[in-house]
Amino acid sequence: MPPVLTADSHDSVVTLDPSASMAVESLAADLLSCADGRIDDPAWIRQAGRHRHELPAPLRRSLADFARDPGPAGALLVRGLPVDDELIGPTPMVSGSVQREATIPAAALMLLTHALGEPISFRPEKSGAMVHDVVPVPGSEEFQGNEGSALLTFHTENAFHPHRPDYVLLLCVRADHDRVAGLRTASIRQVHHLLGDAHREALFQPEFSTAPPPSFALPTAHSRPHPVLSGAREDPDLLVDFAATEPLTDRAARAMRELQHLFAAHALTHRLLPGDLAIVDNRVTTHGRTGFTPRYDGRDRWLHRTFATQNLRRSRVHRAGDGHVLTD
Repeated sequence: MPPVLTADSHDSVVTLDPSASMAVESLAADLLSCADGRIDDPAWIRQAGRHRHELPAPLRRSLADFARDPGPAGALLVRGLPVDDELIGPTPMVSGSVQREATIPAAALMLLTHALGEPISFRPEKSGAMVHDVVPVPGSEEFQGNEGSALLTFHTENAFHPHRPDYVLLLCVRADHDRVAGLRTASIRQVHHLLGDAHREALFQPEFSTAPPPSFALPTAHSRPHPVLSGAREDPDLLVDFAATEPLTDRAARAMRELQHLFAAHALTHRLLPGDLAIVDNRVTTHGRTGFTPRYDGRDRWLHRTFATQNLRRSRVHRAGDGHVLTD
């Protein structure tokens, strides 16, 4: 019987059956020895890209459908990916933690990243590693980024950057102790019709500026003025980081407050379990996280994160040797 997966009535959740999960695990295992397991090696990345065509066909179709139209929520949850708690070791507790050596979960994540586009990373963030660890770090509880544990505000990933990713992928390899940490997503598609005309018009004006997130080793310098909404009036793209975007006019400030209020009222919360992969369309959907209390005992919440872009060529001037790491 071929591998299958099931979807809920809104097609926002797909669940791999055991045979599909085993097929993904087999493909990931084949990558462990490639380029001596160096997941950032261009040869390893190329091989993972070739293997993406061998993912179970129903899974590939679900990812292709999501890439074409991410739906009203702009997020997709894939359940049942291979993660073995006995093999992953203790949760890291250091700032800047990444995955440099291929593991089954990291390789599986890269396979699905390739299925959505081309993986990218940023040299000033996590030293340009392809697979990031999202873990709580002692002393960084209030950090508005991937190593904090306090409430993380809604944001477009790397909103300040002209070549921010199209997709953010977050694979849970270990849940938090109390199962209270929740990935929160809020899409402009969910609330666009609720915005007043004046607020909507203000959000389309270049009256906002955004600073790099604290995870980037960059000076605190804001982007050029930009709109929060752009593109089609009836289905706009979104660009905002409520912790880093500064409104430049009074009307911009009022519109941004209204948007933040609507996001808070209509957000979805996803409490990820091991093997759950959340994919966020970074062009229309923001994400954040509820607060939780880490114990720093080696068993805290642990996600792997990757980024994908549908148009790698667009950032060529920022990538040395036509690689996958943006240098600035």
